[in-house]
Amino acid sequence: MPASDTFFLQEAIEAEELGGGIKRQILGFDESLMVVRVWFEEGSIGYLHRHPHTQVSYVESGEFEVQVDGHKKILKAGDSFYIASNLEHGAVCKKSGVLIDSFSPYREDFLNIETG
Repeated sequence: MPASDTFFLQEAIEAEELGGGIKRQILGFDESLMVVRVWFEEGSIGYLHRHPHTQVSYVESGEFEVQVDGHKKILKAGDSFYIASNLEHGAVCKKSGVLIDSFSPYREDFLNIETG
């Protein structure tokens, strides 16, 4: 069963550059859960996509126009959103910020660096 170490120190975890002003850092995971920090520069776009994982995202900082299943909402620090399995979703960063994404089950496709 894949799982992360018990403790993650931010300075010890390399963030992955995704391009387009977005980078992510895996904070911890096992087969049933993954938590990821994602930085967005102003104007960055998390393009519309879908995946089988259930997702909850917390806006740590910044401002985002979030679209879930055709519905759009402006979200700011302290707000959050839920995405059911296979719903189309995406976000446009209006003011530079950070999202904390939680996925269930874990995103196997995110582990290419860790399992390399």
